[in-house]
Amino acid sequence: MIDDGSTDRTVEVAKAHGVTHFVRHAQNMGLARSFRDGVDYALLHGADIVVNTDGDNQYPQAQIADLVLPILEKRAEIVIGDRQTRTIEHFSGFKKLMQRFGSWVASRAAGLDLPDAASGFRAYSKYSLIRLNIVTRFSYCMETIVQAGYKRIAIASVPITTNAKTRESRLFSNIWQHMFESGSAIARVYLMYRPMALFAWVSAVLAVCGLIPFIRYLVLLATDSGGNHLQSLLLGLVLVITAVLAMTIGVVADLTRLNRTLAEEQLDLQKLARYGD
Repeated sequence: MIDDGSTDRTVEVAKAHGVTHFVRHAQNMGLARSFRDGVDYALLHGADIVVNTDGDNQYPQAQIADLVLPILEKRAEIVIGDRQTRTIEHFSGFKKLMQRFGSWVASRAAGLDLPDAASGFRAYSKYSLIRLNIVTRFSYCMETIVQAGYKRIAIASVPITTNAKTRESRLFSNIWQHMFESGSAIARVYLMYRPMALFAWVSAVLAVCGLIPFIRYLVLLATDSGGNHLQSLLLGLVLVITAVLAMTIGVVADLTRLNRTLAEEQLDLQKLARYGD
């Protein structure tokens, strides 16, 4: 059990129910850090598969066997419990819509097709955990998906049910904060691993927009409409220069990505030495 600086009786209740393994933070460190420390503790104690679940009793622990089966059968390295959010009664229509939209965005960023990317009920193989590196602070859910897609780590989804709602989430104050933080995490990780794809598109759009003022200038010049139309030349020049700068930033970011890839390969070897073969 991961105690992230809780102020209630979580630890006492867990001990009363026979829990003997704890990771404790003196103050709140956030979900992502708690996940990292929990994974480290589990792997140091010889875990081959790590299943994580939230503390709000949303997920049915009886389905852990279903969750780990694709890993045991060598069909996947990460398995995500699909809550089938459209069927959850206490989810509002807006929340169901945003859940589907968020899963679609995360799937596109990762190059995968995941029905419930935000689900916190997951199983990870030791191999996948050694290759994943959590850098965000808010949540690991979206970050691990985008990383796994980039690193070609096999992901599967398993349909699950959900328990009745017992309390509001303590991870975020409202759905808007959750959307902002999750979106920021996806954008940050996408820029880390696929910067050239983004900056190339930005550069292309700016270049096309920059050509329009030049074409306008030539048309006005050919029709002899009067005036020098320098504003068109100036706007086009600014846009083209910005396009070149965007492409330059993309090249630099891509070189940084290559260096990160080499550094992560070394980190993988260090993790293997720390956790065993």
